[in-house]
Amino acid sequence: MDLQKELKISKFESAHQQAIVNVFFTYTWCHTHMKKTMSPYDITIQQFNILRILRGQNPTPCSVNTLKERMLDKMSDASRIVDRLVQKGLVLKSTSVTDKRSVDVVITRKGLLLLKKIDMEVDLSAMVAPNLSIEEATQLNILLDKFRG
Repeated sequence: MDLQKELKISKFESAHQQAIVNVFFTYTWCHTHMKKTMSPYDITIQQFNILRILRGQNPTPCSVNTLKERMLDKMSDASRIVDRLVQKGLVLKSTSVTDKRSVDVVITRKGLLLLKKIDMEVDLSAMVAPNLSIEEATQLNILLDKFRG
C-alpha cells in the first residue's frame, strides 16, 4: 500500500523525508509481523536473534559481548535475554575458560530443536516474497546498504 494513503498524509516535504518515514514505518510493520510469528514459540524476536547467532557459532561458545555486537537490536540487554533463554533451557552459560570475567553461552539441543521447528514451520522470506521479485529484493538490499553508508 502507498505510504501516503497508509498514513493519511497529502504529501511529504521531500522524497528524502518520505524515505526515512517509509523505513521506520516498514520496520514497525516487519517487527509486528515477526512478533506474531514468534509468539506461538514463546520467544521474543531478540531471543530468536540470539538463538540464531548461537546456532551459527555452534558448537563454539559465544561471549555475551559478542552476542551484543552481533544482535540486530543494539539496544537490547543481551545479558537479560540470555538469562531468560537459560530459564527456558534453550541455552547454557558458563564462566569462560580463557577469561574469568567473561561468560560463554552455547545453544542447547532443545534450542537447536526449537530453531529447527521454526525453520520448518515459518518461512521468514514469505514477508517479502509475495510483493518483491528476487531482483527487486536484491535492489532493495543494495539501496538499504547504500542508505546506511
